[in-house]
Amino acid sequence: MSAVRVWRAEAPEAPAQWHRVLTLLADVSLFIGTRSVWTQAATHRLVLAGVISVCYASILVTGVLALTVRRTRSLARLDLVVLVTAIALTLCTWALNHAGGDEAVLTTQAAREMVAGHHVYAHPWPWLFRIKGVALTALTTGGYDFTYGYPPLTALLTAPFLGLGHNGTPATAAVTVVLIAGAVLLWRLLPVPWRPAATMVCLGFGFVPMYARQGYPAIVGLVLLVPVVVHWPRLGARGRLGAAGVARAACLGAACAAQQLPWFLTPFLLAGIYAVRRGELGGREAARVLLRITGVAALTWLLINTYFIVSEPGPWLEGIALPLTQGAVLHGQGLVDISLYFTHGSDRLDWYGHASMLLAAALLALFVLFVRRLGPAATVLPWCAFYLATRSQDGYYLMMTPLWLAAAITVPLSEFTHAWQPRPRWMAGPRRRPALVAAVVLLVTPALVSAGLAATGGPPLRMDITAARRASAHSLSALTVRVTNTGGDALTPHYMLTTGQGMNRYWSLVRGPATIPAHSTATVELRAPSGRYPLPLKTYTHLRLRAFTAAPQTLSTRDVRRAELGLKG
Repeated sequence: MSAVRVWRAEAPEAPAQWHRVLTLLADVSLFIGTRSVWTQAATHRLVLAGVISVCYASILVTGVLALTVRRTRSLARLDLVVLVTAIALTLCTWALNHAGGDEAVLTTQAAREMVAGHHVYAHPWPWLFRIKGVALTALTTGGYDFTYGYPPLTALLTAPFLGLGHNGTPATAAVTVVLIAGAVLLWRLLPVPWRPAATMVCLGFGFVPMYARQGYPAIVGLVLLVPVVVHWPRLGARGRLGAAGVARAACLGAACAAQQLPWFLTPFLLAGIYAVRRGELGGREAARVLLRITGVAALTWLLINTYFIVSEPGPWLEGIALPLTQGAVLHGQGLVDISLYFTHGSDRLDWYGHASMLLAAALLALFVLFVRRLGPAATVLPWCAFYLATRSQDGYYLMMTPLWLAAAITVPLSEFTHAWQPRPRWMAGPRRRPALVAAVVLLVTPALVSAGLAATGGPPLRMDITAARRASAHSLSALTVRVTNTGGDALTPHYMLTTGQGMNRYWSLVRGPATIPAHSTATVELRAPSGRYPLPLKTYTHLRLRAFTAAPQTLSTRDVRRAELGLKG
């Protein structure tokens, strides 16, 4: 009996069942998209196909062992196997698909210009957008954005990879390497049982590596934010930063020098750190800690940008602010879909942008007021504002989801138990609950009203196709359109035909007035881009004639019947 007790005391601790399940989920997540990559490799890259087949074996064996190993240490080693397998699959996928998109070619070109000693910002590179697979960003002014519109860090990181190839390959390589490093870093920073989640979110599902293969600078910002977000309320604890705290503050500044998305997260992190430190140390010492963190971050950001500030200050400022000022056409999965697909347009598109900024400010204010409850959500709240923006693409949410995970695991609600929350006298009395509710309503209402104004606007232009000229049996060369301006402002519309959810190139104006006065009708003739517009063969494909104007920003849409173009069905 005593021997049995001794054996039980010395027996290794079995892993928790939820740890096994998490390891298995991370393992299963590696299947996503792997077959298509193997199919692609098997046609002309047999070595890569062989590596992917080995990865399949690794996934299967790991799945068996994850459910059968007896020791926590053994399961932790399997977590490492899953991570290595994910890295191998990520590299194989990059080797097969590394040309990149518009972000990649722009970043690569910026790196080339920088290495050659040329200016980077405010210089259009239209030839890059003739490359297959490189999308154009259409503007409401009727043109396209051909310039580099990101802070410089990603281009600086791309420079050592310029020898790898043409088009966007150097940028996709740099960003993919950075993502892998970030996945390893997050895996290492998380508690052992939670490490499979890092593999799953960073590399397993495939959507974050896909953005890396497209060369998105936001991935670099994401990776630099990983060490900042892990246990972020402890930054500056007891009034000291230390070497690790200085490094984390520097990462925050570097992230802001990589892409614009970290700009929106930074105020929430700084406000949260101040609230926690003030609850611990008092107002004056908390302010000192915040100033030190902000100073290190700002100095890092400044050092990375110094060369460009000195050599091209005006274009540099214009370039890093470009996503906020360029006036790109509507796109995304947010509230703008009402105007894009349900109401045929709006004459108040500017209010989407106002609503987005007002909501961002309201969320920050609510975060400060209720930090003890909202503190762990600091990494999620900023992206809610993009749902109301004119460019509400899901990438803004997806690319930052590893930060959601890092906060969920390392930033529990208990970290904010004693955090400072501002409570003016009118919020602290016996009627504090109604006062707090009133504060929430007052903060959120302007954003909701702005969004309502944008979404309920109507298309200011009424368009009727009076003639369609065919270039061939399945393509158009020109359209004649009668346009009526029903609004009170003179408008200068720019026209395009679209299918599905995307935007196409603008049609050029051949005949007719460019500007249509208020409450008047004009007939215009439009020529297809490159002289030919291919018509969809499928009868269920939606054809839409769209007209954008820049001042004011408006959208008018007309569903085009196939019969109007001389098509059957």
